[in-house]
Amino acid sequence: MCPAGPRGLLRFLTAGSVDDGKSTLIGRLLYESQGIYEDQLDSVRKASQERGRQIDLSLVTDGLRAEREQAITIDVAYRYFSTNKRKFIIADTPGHEEYTRNMVTGASTADLAVLLVDAQKGLLPQTRRHAYIIWLLGIRCVVLAVNKMDLTGYSEQVFSRIRNEFEECTAFMKGAQKHFIPISALVGENVVRPSANIRWYTGPTLLELLEAIDVEDSLDDVAFRFPVQSVIRSSPNFRGYAGQIASGTVRRQQEVVALPSGHRTRIREIMLYKQSLQEASSPQSVALTLEDHIDLGRGDMLVDPRKMPAISNRFIAELIWMSPVPLRTNALYLLKQHTRVLCCSISNVLDQCDIHRFSAKAANILEQNDIGRVEIETHQPMFFEPYSANRAMGGFILIDPGTNDTIAAGIVSEQVIAKADEKNRGEPSSLLLGQPAGLIVWFTGLSGAGKSTICNAVYIELLAQGFKVETLDGDVIRNKLNNDLGFSPEDRRENIRRIAFVAQLLAKHGIIVLVAAISPYRDVRAEIRRSIPYFLEVYVNAPLKVCEQRDPKGLYKRARNGEIAGFTGIDAPYQPPLLPEVECKTDRESVKACTARVHSAIFDFFVSRRQSSSAAIHPTASTHEFCGSGK
Repeated sequence: MCPAGPRGLLRFLTAGSVDDGKSTLIGRLLYESQGIYEDQLDSVRKASQERGRQIDLSLVTDGLRAEREQAITIDVAYRYFSTNKRKFIIADTPGHEEYTRNMVTGASTADLAVLLVDAQKGLLPQTRRHAYIIWLLGIRCVVLAVNKMDLTGYSEQVFSRIRNEFEECTAFMKGAQKHFIPISALVGENVVRPSANIRWYTGPTLLELLEAIDVEDSLDDVAFRFPVQSVIRSSPNFRGYAGQIASGTVRRQQEVVALPSGHRTRIREIMLYKQSLQEASSPQSVALTLEDHIDLGRGDMLVDPRKMPAISNRFIAELIWMSPVPLRTNALYLLKQHTRVLCCSISNVLDQCDIHRFSAKAANILEQNDIGRVEIETHQPMFFEPYSANRAMGGFILIDPGTNDTIAAGIVSEQVIAKADEKNRGEPSSLLLGQPAGLIVWFTGLSGAGKSTICNAVYIELLAQGFKVETLDGDVIRNKLNNDLGFSPEDRRENIRRIAFVAQLLAKHGIIVLVAAISPYRDVRAEIRRSIPYFLEVYVNAPLKVCEQRDPKGLYKRARNGEIAGFTGIDAPYQPPLLPEVECKTDRESVKACTARVHSAIFDFFVSRRQSSSAAIHPTASTHEFCGSGK
């Protein structure tokens, strides 16, 4: 039995095959613990009467209309309830094979799993799949609830057979705590109250077990990890880094390392809203300030230097494939881990899990709901730890760059390739199989119009399709390269000329350069266009009123208060393009729509160039794929 101890919040999920009674079980728990509001109970009674039943407790969690019509759970339904001994958050996950991806979502944050089995049907393939996913995602306390015992005459023989079969097929779960309870969720046997019909069972009821189990993880052995979500610049002298602590604890004056730069510094302050803390722990969301100025951005990470994560662009992972489109080796995908998004490819499928025997079998492809071991290669190093050591640092998802759909959930396994082969050092060979000639895409518009947002979205899409691409952000260039320039008209012109010069050097080497800069003067942009033949202008157009409402850096407010002189759009002119290749009206259009049109313009540019000069274009993806969402 899991050790008893302090009983705080318990997050658990119900899993199992379709029609095993998961929703009914949760409804019973909520009903008998008085965790259902009266108006909600009235709604359930009404819906039950429409079905000709007295009360159907499964409807407590089946909130979607499609679920009620089909009598299955599609989405993950989260419910909260409490007793005198403990608080609970339940994730009611789908049983149908088609919705395995939703079950993975529920399991990713759970501490314990209640796996239901229909006593009449026994262990089904989906039950086995859920058991394996539960283990894969690090859940080490499993309760096998053998449901519908009333339909078997409360047979001890049936219960023992299912228990022995489960023990045999899950022998691979070394160290897992397994509990077995015979129940009937429909009539409430052994759920909250002991059953008078199952006298041969002498263990606790399900609720008694849930109240007693201690699955709290100790924070002492988990290293501090803080993925940066955003940079806060509330004043010229304040620079804070906001995000959620992924694991561990951070204290004031604690030494940290910034990744990927490797710079060391100390924590100056930990802010929770307006409150200054001495320490903070996972999963708190805080803002950190540092003793030293370090250039950090979204996707970077602060870590404990005494327990550094692995840093590599090649590793082995277990994948739960969720997409109806099968896995393709060497295709380009996006890998998202916390706030970091990387381009990646799957170079090799090592094996696939045989869900009937829980053993590995040879495979070279994964299809929907398959689970397999793969080798992954990323275009930049990833920071990670094996999932078994740190769930927060070992988990990730894969995204289809064309549709933005989540196609797989993955965990880093124990076996890690620490470094790439010498020939691949610094640049994954399978990602960049070809590259069109260079191009400069110039995003111009008022501050707050959305230049950087669209530029970054285009950058990720191009990377995911295997192109060499770089971004030049006007603010970053001013701080790094052009910090000797002011904001006079001549200095503004010189600032843009320098950015254009750097962009041209990169483009000459076959790189697609995305420039996001206000660049207010039309004649300077025209000068750049004349000197650079491979040039596209993107006008990111948002009315001044909208930009002021957004005001992400608080600059408009300062300009209106007279704190900043010569601010573009307020007391300095902005001259919009007359004939840009693309105009993005961000007050009316979504980022996705704008990104798609910029993609289309880039594609059209290279097609016309190839037709006119017979210059070969060899992108990793086909031209159809290159269009992505803009096709």
